Amino acid sequence: MNQTDQIRKYLEYCKFRKELDEKTIKAYRIDLGQFEDYVSNIGKDSPDKEVIEDFITLLHKKFKQKTVKRKIASLKAYYNYLEEKEIIEHNPFRKIKVKFKELKLLPRIIPREEIEQLLNYMYTHRDKRSERTYKFWLRDIAVIEMFFATGARVYEISNIRADNVDLSSGLIRIMGKGGKERYIPVVTKEILEILQEYYTHNIEAIKASGFFFVNSRGERYTEQSIRLMLKKYTRLAGIERNITPHMFRHSFATYLIEEGIDISCVQKILGHSSIKTTQIYIHVAAKKQAEMLKGMHPRNQMNIERAA
Repeated sequence: MNQTDQIRKYLEYCKFRKELDEKTIKAYRIDLGQFEDYVSNIGKDSPDKEVIEDFITLLHKKFKQKTVKRKIASLKAYYNYLEEKEIIEHNPFRKIKVKFKELKLLPRIIPREEIEQLLNYMYTHRDKRSERTYKFWLRDIAVIEMFFATGARVYEISNIRADNVDLSSGLIRIMGKGGKERYIPVVTKEILEILQEYYTHNIEAIKASGFFFVNSRGERYTEQSIRLMLKKYTRLAGIERNITPHMFRHSFATYLIEEGIDISCVQKILGHSSIKTTQIYIHVAAKKQAEMLKGMHPRNQMNIERAA
């Protein structure tokens, strides 16, 4: 079996046996396709340790560290599969050492006043010119409220099924990475009211598509459409910052921790498999607290005379 067929079979295994989500499989397909092209271009039928190490060096030259880590992980998982299925006798990755310098990049958050500015603009510019324009305004404000109410990823919100939303209790069933599910309660009365109003005005399209958030054609409101919608309203609200859907997730987690919510609770709400992933938001909250103390600590207001 040639490499193309092996990769195709591996991707089928990931989809049907491991039940990985489509986003992960797409990343695997891209990463392994690049490796296959590299091997083909150098004329190697059977990649050995030296070929793989040269490919890893090439990745470091072309991509950022985070992307390189993902691509190496994709390749390593593929070779583990080949070894497990006894397609290869020796796994070259067992002799390849890959180390990365950990870069602590703090996630970007949206200042509270800008979230307030965005929501104020949207609520004071309700589009009631027609039933059609009003129901889609309802959808857009509902999506943005959902971002900050749940901390969910954009693809999670885009793919919420209608039967996974219980408006009477406010409980939302979210399908996350790897098909893992979690339940998030929407506890704000005003948000539940806007979700209910959106549902009432769009009920036929929602029931027909099966998705909770629908576009003008009655189909799923896609991730790209949501990003463009957010960009539009951010601009209209006069906010210069480039706000992305994922920044709502970062802001949601950071502000919960600032308010004293236990980190393990935040971890479960976000759907992180490891608490280490969630701990980054402690650093963000601590950084902001340090900035506040610097400007407001009473010691800084004291006039202390120092002896010469």
